[in-house]
Order: sequence, then C-alpha cells, then structure tokens
Amino acid sequence: MSHPGKPELGFDALSDRFRESLSCEFDKPDFRELDLGSPVSPLRTRQSGLAATTTTTTTTTTTTSSSSSSSGSVSGRNAQNVVVRRPDSGTNHHSGELSGSSDNSPTAGSAKTARIFYSGQARSDSASTHHTHYSGQSSVNSPPLNVLPTGNICPSGRILKTGMAVNRSSRSDVLGSGMGNYGHGSIMRGGGIGPTKGVGMGGGGGEAATASPRGIGGGGESVRRAMGGLDPEEVKRAANEQYRRGNFQEALILYDRAIALAPSNAAYRSNRAAALMGLGRLADAVRECEVAVNLDPKYWRAHQRLASLFIRLGQVENARRHMYIPGSQPESNEQHKLQAVEKHLSRCADARRVGDWRTVLRESDAAIAAGADFSCQLFMCRVEALLKLHQLEEAESSLNRVPKLEPLGDSCSRAKFFGMPSEAYLLFVRAQIEMALGRFEGAVSTAEKAGQIDAQNFEVSVLLKNVRLITRARARGNDLFKSERFTEACMAYGDGLRLDPANSVLYCNRAACWFKLGQWEQSVEDCNQALRIQPNYTKALLRRAASNNKLERWEDAVRDYEVLRRELPDDNEVAESLFHAQVALKKSLGEEVTNMKFGGEVEQVSDLEQFKAAISLPGVSVVHFKTGSDSHCKQMSSFLDSLCSRYPSISFLKVDVEECPAIASAENVRIVPTFKIYKSGCRVKEIVCPSHDVLEHSVRHYSF
Repeated sequence: MSHPGKPELGFDALSDRFRESLSCEFDKPDFRELDLGSPVSPLRTRQSGLAATTTTTTTTTTTTSSSSSSSGSVSGRNAQNVVVRRPDSGTNHHSGELSGSSDNSPTAGSAKTARIFYSGQARSDSASTHHTHYSGQSSVNSPPLNVLPTGNICPSGRILKTGMAVNRSSRSDVLGSGMGNYGHGSIMRGGGIGPTKGVGMGGGGGEAATASPRGIGGGGESVRRAMGGLDPEEVKRAANEQYRRGNFQEALILYDRAIALAPSNAAYRSNRAAALMGLGRLADAVRECEVAVNLDPKYWRAHQRLASLFIRLGQVENARRHMYIPGSQPESNEQHKLQAVEKHLSRCADARRVGDWRTVLRESDAAIAAGADFSCQLFMCRVEALLKLHQLEEAESSLNRVPKLEPLGDSCSRAKFFGMPSEAYLLFVRAQIEMALGRFEGAVSTAEKAGQIDAQNFEVSVLLKNVRLITRARARGNDLFKSERFTEACMAYGDGLRLDPANSVLYCNRAACWFKLGQWEQSVEDCNQALRIQPNYTKALLRRAASNNKLERWEDAVRDYEVLRRELPDDNEVAESLFHAQVALKKSLGEEVTNMKFGGEVEQVSDLEQFKAAISLPGVSVVHFKTGSDSHCKQMSSFLDSLCSRYPSISFLKVDVEECPAIASAENVRIVPTFKIYKSGCRVKEIVCPSHDVLEHSVRHYSF
C-alpha cells in the first residue's frame, strides 16, 4: 500500500537499498591468518657450520618433517597452513581499515587456531648378505597423497594439500588483539608472519619471504583488474581478498596502489603493514605503522599493531607506550604477553648484573618463548651468557640464529637494553665473541662502533679499553715469537690473559712458547686450558700431542693424533706423527717391533707360504679375503686403501680366494668379503661382511 507524501518503492529500489546496506560490510572483513704452527696466525683451520635449520616436506619418495630452535622461540609459518575467522563485531572508524566482514581482511579478533601437522614415515628393508655376493636394498614409503590428517580443519573452506610445508609449534602467538574494535585491526602470527628467511630465526628485514603456494597465480587476473582501477576502496577490497588467500605479495602491490590513489589514508598504511608482517618483513611493518600513526595520531589500530610488533622485538617500553592510549582497550592476550616478556627481561637484567649467567640464559629463553621471538638483543643475550659460561662453540652457533633485521626507526634505536642503546648492545656482544674466536682486529673495530653509539656507557668503555690492550699484547707476543724471544713472548701473552682469562687463542700461543723453551708440562697445561674453552681447537690438539711426545706419554699422544687424523685426513705430517707414536707405544708396552715402516700400500698375497710369512711378522696384520667380481669387495678394497694411510703401523694384506683357493681353504673362508686380524701370527678377530664403521673400529682397537 502506498502512503501519501512518500515515494513508492519498487523491487529495484529495494534491491538497491539492500545492496547499499551490505556494502559497508565489504569494507570490514573480519578474519585473520595465523601465522699456531705459529702464533702469528692463530685462527682455527676448522670452521663451524650454521646451526639453525628450517625444514620442508615433500610428497616424493621420501618425506620428513622436523623443526628446531635452541631458544624455544617460534619462527614464521606458511600462510596457507592456518585460517581463522570470527564473527562481526565493533565499528569501523576508518573506512579503509581491515575490519568487519569475514572475507576480505588479514585482521580479526579472538579466534581458535587450527593447525596441520604433517608427519612422514620411512621404512628401510634390512640389507641381505649372500655367499660371495652382497647386496643392500632399501625402500621408503610415502603417505598417500591428498589425504588430510584427521582432526584438522580448514576454517576457510579450502582444502590444504598434503605436500604443503608445515612448521610445528607449541603455541600460537598473536600479533594483534581481538577485543573490541581493535579486533578488526589485529593479525595473528602464523601464515607467513614472522621470520621466513635468513639464518635460524630467519627473516631478513628487507627481503620478501616466499609467497604461499597459491602465490602469484592465486589471483593474477583480479590483481591486474584492480591495479587498473581508480577507486582506492575497490583496490583495497581486492588487496584484502588477496591477503585472505595468503597471497601477501599481491596484497602488498594492491595496497601500494591504494596508497598511491589516497596517500593520506592511515588505514591503507596499516593494512600494508599487515601484508609486510605476512612476508616476515617486521622492520618495514614497524615503519609503515609509524607512518600511519603520524598521519592520524589517534588511529588506535595502528598503535595496537605497533605494540604487538614491539613485543616481538623485545622493546617493552615502546610496546607499553602504544598499547595503552586513551580511547582503546587492548586485548587481554596482548597484555599478558607484554607482562610475561617484561617479567623475564627484568629477571634477566637482575641476573646479568650479579653475573648469574645460567639464570640469564634461562630467562632470555623464557622471554623469547613468551613472545619476544624476533628480539635480536635477547638472542645476543644468549650468546653473551654462553660466552661467560665458556661454551664458545655453542655461542658461535647461537650467533648464527640471531634474527636478521634491517635498521629500525628512531623510536627503536633509542630503546635501551641493559642500560645501553639496543644497537650498542648488539655490537658489545659481537665484539666479545670476535675476541674469543681470535679475531682481534675485528673485536677492536666492533667495540669502537659500540663506543661511538654510547661513549658514556661504563660496560662499553671497559670493553673497548680491554680489547685494545689484549690486541696489543697478542701482537707484541707474535713479534717476539718471530724474533725467537720466547720467554718475553710468554710474558706478553700472559698480559693478554690477565685481561681475558678465557681466551683460547692466547693460551695456545703461549703453549707454543713453552714448547720452544722445552717446558712441555706448561705447554700441555696451556693446551688443556685452550681445549676446555674450545674443545675442537686443532692447533691446541697438535701442540698437546707434540708436547706429550716429548714427555713420552705415548698413549696420550696417540689419542690426540688419532683425533687429528679424523679432522685432517689428508695431512701427511699428522699421519707420520701418529705412526711413530704408535710404534713408541708398542715398544713401551714390551711388544717386539721390527720391520715396521711408515706408509706403504695394501700388499697382494698370492700363495700360502707368502701368506703365512706375512701374518707371522711382529705387529698386527689385517687380511682382506675377496673376489675380483664382487661389487661389495671392490668397495671394501677402496676403503682398505684409506685405512692403510690412516693406520700406518698396521700391515694390510689382500687375498683373492678365486686365485688362491689354497689360502681360502686353509683359513676356512666361505663368504666374501671376510676380514681376519692377526697379531704376531695368531688370529685375534674375524669379521664377515662388515660395514666401514665396524671394520675401522676393529682396526683402531688393534692399532694400539
């Protein structure tokens, strides 16, 4: 029925009004995604490898899945592993902000997390051994394709494929909040959020992480269409959709387009920060949020996102300043995270002040696990604690797991960590580890940079003074050593050790001086000190072995030389030193040693008389019974050649049982390859079809 004075509404008009009433919802998407040789060159010959690992799963023949983190922190995840939705709530104060509807936004309020854990299984068939011939066979079974593990849900309705990479985590960190209006501006870490490239925790600050599997092809046509539009809201909605799909790189491109059309819109900047977070580019995300706040100082969503970022960076003061602003109610989860990080940081600082380094290590790990998983300073705090605990190798390994970030903004650079600017603390710890590893000039340069940032800090000033004095002492000691003034060189290295009593390089250099002075006991003691700090220090092992030789401690010398042979398999001097130490050890034990010479080759035995004469010689003989046609025998023959060079005190023989059946019959050899070990004519061990490790273990045992 029509009413006087009111226009009549037809079906088309009602449809238009209905669409208009829904259009605001498309602007408010409400979902978020989880996301010495000579002391002149004291450096070691052996280098440590990188410790950190990220793993991927494959759906080919072999499938494995693993995750590691020494600190207990959580790294970034693939964006398509988790999708979270929440019902509509709150209001939208910025029409361009990611909030409201369930389909278009990388942001949301409280949500339940669904994860997929992919576990590969492998089965290897046992190797089979046959008479004369040996063959090994193994097979690996992969899980069936396109089968989802039970109990996993994809809230978005999309099916996740079995071959997708999945990182395992014991927690789900939230990079935003979900209470009240801020729920629309939050973002959960998971998806691509967090470190995704680099070492250890990964994530170079300025490098885009690899896009999700849908990646470039997920919405190429729609992206191209949106890029040609002139309405920033339409472009923003297309960007939201790409973000929802986990296509963070495409979303970033579209947000850039929206910003170009409306450069003063703070919400577009905040949305762009969300995409950067999805790519693991936290430094860029911080800068983008700061631009949004500068454009609109009352824009609380950008403040809250900044607070969440600062928690992950371990900057609690900055996080607190942006979390608690008038007119906003931060999410309780974010408040609890801030309080936990702040508590562990406070305990860490108290323990560091009194030199309780075990507590420092424990509390820094706890702070990282509580949410500060991208804090370079906390990871460097672990390195410092390990250094003080004389765990140099682990400290060096931990250094490789420090998150990689580009320089942050002024607010971040002004943040304090243990009373010094954040950047100065990173340089302060790095200078200490450079010194510990014998990179003296690098330590001085790094400490000077820290001093330039904070010249008034007492710890920095003391470190800079010490590294300069230690470097001068080491240089003076090297010059005196080259001039063969060994007593004075000992004193110079001692001056450096008084300032740095845990420097393995200075101990090893001084051990070289003691050796030259014929004071081998002191040399062994200094080598022991160096090896307590750095267990695999090759030069310290060499000097200790040489000193034990001089002291006629043959067993100790042989033990060190055997370690060195494994570390330096191609070093002929080490092999010859080992041979002479083994001969001397046998003599000291009363064994008869004759006709022993260094080096040589595996001897071919062709008749029974030759065989009996060879195994009757004093010492140990290892005989390889083989055939020329068997592949396993060929492999073991090659390995026997390497054992011959590594254990020169042992006589190695080979017998072809097809060419010399009399020897095979006399020794009752029925299966090849067979190895028999003889000592002065008596058989002491027989091994049939051994592995390389089993054979070498037996050879090593009888080499003493």
